[in-house]
Amino acid sequence: MASRYGKTAKRKVARAMHERKTGTLRSGSSGRRVTSKKQAIAIGLSEARKAGGKVPRKSSKSRTAAQRGRRKTTTAKRKSSR
Repeated sequence: MASRYGKTAKRKVARAMHERKTGTLRSGSSGRRVTSKKQAIAIGLSEARKAGGKVPRKSSKSRTAAQRGRRKTTTAKRKSSR
């Protein structure tokens, strides 16, 4: 059975996890130090995708949840202002 992730993805995730342990991994948008294992893995996989590595697509469930979250905040603001 073939692996879901390629060598590039494994290397990038391993590097991100090592940087997280040493305290040098930073998030791209805010520049804050990353302490979460899940966030470190996500950063590694994102870098692997950009490098053209073999990484499965992001699940549609997580993509739509993020989109729904954005919509909820805007509708909640509208309701609270009434």
